[in-house]
Amino acid sequence: MSAIVCLMGPTASGKTQLAYELVQRYPFEIISVDSAMVYRGMNIGTAKPGPEILEKAPHRLIDICNPEEAYSAAQFREDALHEIEDIQSHHKIPLLVGGTMMYFRTLQKGIAAMPSANAEVRANLLQEAELMGWPKLHQRLQEVDPVAAERIHPHDSQRIQRALEVFVLTGKNLTAWQNDQTDEGLDRKIINIVIEPDDRAVLHERIATRFVQMLEHGFVDEVKQLRDRGDLTLDFPSMRSVGYRQVWEYLDAKYTYAEMSEKGIIATRQLAKRQLTWLRSWPNKSVFNSEANDLFLQVCKFLDSCSFI
Repeated sequence: MSAIVCLMGPTASGKTQLAYELVQRYPFEIISVDSAMVYRGMNIGTAKPGPEILEKAPHRLIDICNPEEAYSAAQFREDALHEIEDIQSHHKIPLLVGGTMMYFRTLQKGIAAMPSANAEVRANLLQEAELMGWPKLHQRLQEVDPVAAERIHPHDSQRIQRALEVFVLTGKNLTAWQNDQTDEGLDRKIINIVIEPDDRAVLHERIATRFVQMLEHGFVDEVKQLRDRGDLTLDFPSMRSVGYRQVWEYLDAKYTYAEMSEKGIIATRQLAKRQLTWLRSWPNKSVFNSEANDLFLQVCKFLDSCSFI
């Protein structure tokens, strides 16, 4: 019972449904690994599991923060380790499910010992961003750290700023720092299960269908309620979640409804691309086709072959 199972995959690949089915068969308890599901009041746009799923397959680490709060990978690691200990103390097996790959990396590899924030460097980067825009700084990041740039969105100001700050301070890029870090590891056997479609076009279709369904189920009203609170802006990490920015800007009359829908789908596809980039180089993984008719049976057969079950 000292093992943990990590179920990873790009957005809209069917992780939640598979996890729900696995919980019915194995002594698993689910820990969510999702940087948007941690926020209360963000349900539709994050594809948070509904009451019917949560009743039979409770998820830990969802609805633990208010949208005005920041939640870091370091905080996730601390919280996840606490939940893992609690689950194992009850003789169950933690099943970590999600697509926030930075959280998975931080949990499994620990926190890289990087330089502290520097107010002067950050102020200079912010000033440049105001003049040129974050996409221009993202282009600079591509020059000094193409690996990090591939997985960081051109509008993710917080992560672009941090990656460039590390390089300016040390002359060593963020990827090199992360690769050189000491592997703290976990004193547990880790089973990494990855589900993804063999055909990228299938995933794109699923993403488009799901985003349209979110809109039909009240996503615009959800964002309107968050926007009307008056204490949130698009600079908050919660509002940088995929889809929320696009709907917010639609409410600001920046886009038409059709443009907003298209931009939301494109942004989600870009997220999936970044997730797949992480997954390509993930070590010690077992990969399954998310579109296989017998996916559940394939994964069960694999788990049954693992000595910890």
